[in-house]
Amino acid sequence: MTLDDAIQHMTAIVKSASASADVKAAKISDEEARLTVLAPAGDIQKIKDATFQPVMDLLKENLDVQVFVYDKDAPPPKG
Repeated sequence: MTLDDAIQHMTAIVKSASASADVKAAKISDEEARLTVLAPAGDIQKIKDATFQPVMDLLKENLDVQVFVYDKDAPPPKG
Protein backbone atom coordinates (compact mmCIF):
# COMPACT_ATOMS: atom_id res chain seq x y z
CA MET A 1 0.00 0.00 0.00
CA THR A 2 1.24 3.48 -0.81
CA LEU A 3 0.95 6.49 1.47
CA ASP A 4 -1.73 7.94 -0.82
CA ASP A 5 -3.70 4.68 -0.54
CA ALA A 6 -3.34 4.79 3.24
CA ILE A 7 -4.58 8.38 3.37
CA GLN A 8 -7.61 7.48 1.24
CA HIS A 9 -8.27 4.39 3.38
CA MET A 10 -8.12 6.33 6.65
CA THR A 11 -10.24 9.15 5.24
CA ALA A 12 -12.91 6.61 4.27
CA ILE A 13 -12.86 5.16 7.80
CA VAL A 14 -13.27 8.63 9.31
CA LYS A 15 -16.13 9.44 6.94
CA SER A 16 -17.87 6.15 7.76
CA ALA A 17 -17.68 7.03 11.47
CA SER A 18 -18.81 10.63 10.91
CA ALA A 19 -20.24 11.67 7.56
CA SER A 20 -20.02 15.35 8.49
CA ALA A 21 -16.33 15.26 9.45
CA ASP A 22 -13.90 17.44 7.52
CA VAL A 23 -10.56 15.72 6.82
CA LYS A 24 -7.36 17.49 5.78
CA ALA A 25 -4.29 15.45 4.97
CA ALA A 26 -0.70 16.63 5.13
CA LYS A 27 2.16 14.49 3.87
CA ILE A 28 5.17 14.80 6.11
CA SER A 29 7.42 12.35 4.25
CA ASP A 30 7.14 9.41 1.85
CA GLU A 31 6.02 7.22 4.76
CA GLU A 32 4.29 9.64 7.12
CA ALA A 33 1.12 11.72 7.01
CA ARG A 34 -1.09 13.62 9.39
CA LEU A 35 -4.87 13.73 9.11
CA THR A 36 -6.54 16.65 10.84
CA VAL A 37 -10.18 15.84 11.43
CA LEU A 38 -12.80 18.40 12.43
CA ALA A 39 -15.95 16.63 13.60
CA PRO A 40 -18.99 17.18 15.80
CA ALA A 41 -18.15 16.65 19.47
CA GLY A 42 -20.46 13.63 19.66
CA ASP A 43 -18.51 11.83 16.91
CA ILE A 44 -14.98 12.35 18.24
CA GLN A 45 -14.75 9.14 20.28
CA LYS A 46 -16.40 7.14 17.50
CA ILE A 47 -13.72 8.34 15.07
CA LYS A 48 -10.91 7.59 17.52
CA ASP A 49 -12.27 4.08 18.10
CA ALA A 50 -12.70 3.44 14.36
CA THR A 51 -9.20 4.61 13.39
CA PHE A 52 -7.10 3.12 16.22
CA GLN A 53 -6.57 -0.42 14.88
CA PRO A 54 -6.20 0.59 11.21
CA VAL A 55 -3.47 3.05 12.22
CA MET A 56 -1.67 0.25 14.08
CA ASP A 57 -2.00 -2.02 11.05
CA LEU A 58 -0.50 0.65 8.79
CA LEU A 59 2.51 0.92 11.09
CA LYS A 60 3.23 -2.74 10.32
CA GLU A 61 3.50 -1.68 6.67
CA ASN A 62 5.94 1.11 7.62
CA LEU A 63 3.30 3.78 7.05
CA ASP A 64 2.74 6.27 9.84
CA VAL A 65 -0.63 7.97 9.43
CA GLN A 66 -1.49 10.04 12.49
CA VAL A 67 -5.11 11.02 13.04
CA PHE A 68 -5.81 14.14 15.13
CA VAL A 69 -9.49 14.70 15.88
CA TYR A 70 -10.84 18.07 16.98
CA ASP A 71 -14.26 19.45 17.81
CA LYS A 72 -15.64 21.18 14.74
CA ASP A 73 -17.07 23.96 16.93
CA ALA A 74 -13.77 24.50 18.77
CA PRO A 75 -11.04 23.87 16.15
CA PRO A 76 -7.36 23.91 17.05
CA PRO A 77 -5.66 27.30 17.09
CA LYS A 78 -4.03 28.38 13.85
CA GLY A 79 -0.35 29.04 13.85
